Amino acid sequence: MLWPPFSIHSQERWIRLRMKVYLQSLGCKLNQSELESLACQFVQAGHTVVDTVREADLCVLNTCAVTQTAVSKSRQAIRRLRRANSDACLAVTGCYAQMWPQEIRELGSVDLIVGNEYKEHLVERAEKELGIKGPGSERAWVPSPDSRFPIPQARTRAFVKIQDGCDNHCTYCIVRVARGRQRSRPRRDVLAEVEARVAVGYQEVVLTGVHIGAYGRDSGRQGDESLWALVEAILMRTNVRRLRLSSIEPWDLAPACLRLWEDSRLCRHLHLPLQSGCDATLQRMGRGYTAGQFAALVEAAREAIPGVAITTDVIVGFPGESEAEFNESLRFVKAMGFARTHVFKYSARSGTPAATMPGQVSPLVKKARSRAIMEVSRHSAEAFRRAFLGCTLEVLWEAQTKGSELGQKTFWSGLTDNYLRVRTQEGKNLSNTITRTKLVALVGDGMWGKVCEEGRCVFSVGL
Repeated sequence: MLWPPFSIHSQERWIRLRMKVYLQSLGCKLNQSELESLACQFVQAGHTVVDTVREADLCVLNTCAVTQTAVSKSRQAIRRLRRANSDACLAVTGCYAQMWPQEIRELGSVDLIVGNEYKEHLVERAEKELGIKGPGSERAWVPSPDSRFPIPQARTRAFVKIQDGCDNHCTYCIVRVARGRQRSRPRRDVLAEVEARVAVGYQEVVLTGVHIGAYGRDSGRQGDESLWALVEAILMRTNVRRLRLSSIEPWDLAPACLRLWEDSRLCRHLHLPLQSGCDATLQRMGRGYTAGQFAALVEAAREAIPGVAITTDVIVGFPGESEAEFNESLRFVKAMGFARTHVFKYSARSGTPAATMPGQVSPLVKKARSRAIMEVSRHSAEAFRRAFLGCTLEVLWEAQTKGSELGQKTFWSGLTDNYLRVRTQEGKNLSNTITRTKLVALVGDGMWGKVCEEGRCVFSVGL
């Protein structure tokens, strides 16, 4: 049990009644969703969410621990936040805080450590620990009457958490330990949050969780309370412009579900974690499907959803992965033609079965195999983008930025529903708007577009 959180510093620093709070998240979209919910909770409690560390009274870091690299990045982020603002109180939550609080205590710079099991109550716990009393006291605050979901700067997609935890037993994964058993949010709460996000202007909602395909299984009424019933309810009962699903395990995407993509608001993007294209490796991973079954599922999805982007995750260097097994996986990944592939070098996590398996692969071999998969991924991603040259798709524009591939010119950046990154130069403000855009060239890892108005394409400034 991590609560009450460890108080490492004496509370000599004065925390204002109405705190200025800086929030930062590492890792998955679920962490981002939780951070957005925390932002809303802080606003509802009368505090202010700020954009920079230096102006904050309280800094909250939502950490990741899925790999050792993620743990290292979490530790680095803790140090950076403390260096950037030595006067602010620092609260650390998330999977790293849940799994290894002692390591965080030993850093000697963190005021509060809050595990995942108490994350939803972080605001009130932080207030209590920092001596801020609630309503009815002499120092009570008055909640804002308009404490709705704010739209953070340069963010136009809302990540909505629908479930937490996982009951799978993948032999390499620490997330099941860090997040606990599968548990679903009530459908009415999810619908209410989606409606609230749409009401303040979000154009796209992304449903996220640890294992969203398991949504509703803990209720015992899988048919009525499944992920697919939830998706159907959101499309029927809300005015969301776009609805996107985060990562879905392959066994959760039954062919009968594909009919839902007849509604064009459901984004043509499926992230299906493969992990390996070799059956022997998949078996040791505890994945519960074969490469052939995965390929058949992808074929059905592509047939039912024209233009769908299939993205995936692949782990290289899993214990026992021989050169022959890796080459089998490499050939499979190449044959699948994924729109994007996230490549992970296997990272042993203490407490998982894979950590003690024989045949651990050396770091140098993992690095070489990662490069090989990434090279195949680069070519397949380019081929996917190239297939849309000359097409006109709707783009949700996010923000203006600069890119080295464009000579540091300022341009707008956005996403199509099938996860193509599009850039354009346009004089007017495109932020948080959806426009028909003709895709005219490949640029870096994305495409160059020309915004269309009144049925014609407006030629933006050249490359």
